[in-house]
Amino acid sequence: MLNKIKKYLVLIFIWPSLFQAQIANYVSNGSFEEVVPNSSPNLAKYWRATDTTKIFGGLLSKILSPYNVPLSAYSYQWPSHGNNYLISILYCPTCGTKRAYPINRLKQTLVAGKIYCFLMYVNLSNQSTHGVDAFGIYFSDNSIDTITRCNDPITYLTPQIQNPTNNIIVDTLNWVPITGTFVANGSEKYMMIGNFKSDVGTNKTLTNPTNLPLEFSEYLIDNLSCIELNLPAYAGIDKSIAPGDSAYLGRELDFAVDSGCTWYKLPNMTTPIKIASGLWVKPSSTSTYVVKQVLDCSPEKWDTVVVYMNLVGIEKLRMLNEELRIYPVPAKDFIELNISNQELVSEFNSVSIYNSLGLLLKEEEIFFINSSLKIKIEDLSNGVYSLQLKSNSNETVSKRFVISR
Repeated sequence: MLNKIKKYLVLIFIWPSLFQAQIANYVSNGSFEEVVPNSSPNLAKYWRATDTTKIFGGLLSKILSPYNVPLSAYSYQWPSHGNNYLISILYCPTCGTKRAYPINRLKQTLVAGKIYCFLMYVNLSNQSTHGVDAFGIYFSDNSIDTITRCNDPITYLTPQIQNPTNNIIVDTLNWVPITGTFVANGSEKYMMIGNFKSDVGTNKTLTNPTNLPLEFSEYLIDNLSCIELNLPAYAGIDKSIAPGDSAYLGRELDFAVDSGCTWYKLPNMTTPIKIASGLWVKPSSTSTYVVKQVLDCSPEKWDTVVVYMNLVGIEKLRMLNEELRIYPVPAKDFIELNISNQELVSEFNSVSIYNSLGLLLKEEEIFFINSSLKIKIEDLSNGVYSLQLKSNSNETVSKRFVISR
């Protein structure tokens, strides 16, 4: 038993890194807030040009000089999120640099067969002579490094995400979303943004004749995300901490997910404790936390996590999860809990049943007889439910069950 406890104590120390590895948004530094130190002009981390000696755009910022916004030479626009955004050329047949193709190194290679949802926000710079429709987002493997004519029109690549033809973006006031979905082949580790159409194939509209005969389209870009379609909610793995310690729950903080995740602490499902993709908690007793996730790319999802207030609790939880069984599957009018070692549940004296939204539907005192417990559920409708056993010392263990009649 001591060796098992030691093994799980080791897991407790490495779990924070596991939480951070739960990627939701695959775009690195998608809001351009992380800046390369001492770079001039300011460069965003994890972003580069197809050729590092060529231009790909620059950062405009509320806080980084000398390119502070509002900046009349480019735009009066404030960032969509945070302090910074990127400005990049999509169309410029009359200038030497022609186009820019910013490249992002994704946090992790995409998974083959998975459907991903891409979203970014753009805004036409005030000085641009034309608005265009030719926004493309291309996901690639290492072959992206074979591109040699880096600022010429790259027409031989077919972007997975393409702004609809003739959807010409001319808005200089509001941030305009560009979004779409695609199926990954499992090799995508880079993302490139730009105009993959020829000059002739680029549909355009004159917006500012002041700078003619020069023709160019510069766009501001912010808030990029690439998220798995129907991303599951993630509260984290049940864990055990010592009194006075803190625990991190959920995913890494990311602007693309933060606003879509609302956290609650049972039994209060009315008052949120935080809106974020992850958070630190410091409970004074064993506690259960619930996250509700509502994102553009997926329907409403829920998940729960239990933080135990003792270092042995996690070993007990493992044994309970292994040995505690719920029958029948699916259930109809009752469920029966069975466990081979009744000593594990000797201190558990109450049961609570929650629906998929985390609402408490049933609560009653219990007592296992001959390692078995039967609970009537004929008053519950079809669906997925969470059953929670609670002990005298506020330890809890949760199991899910399904009702189908």
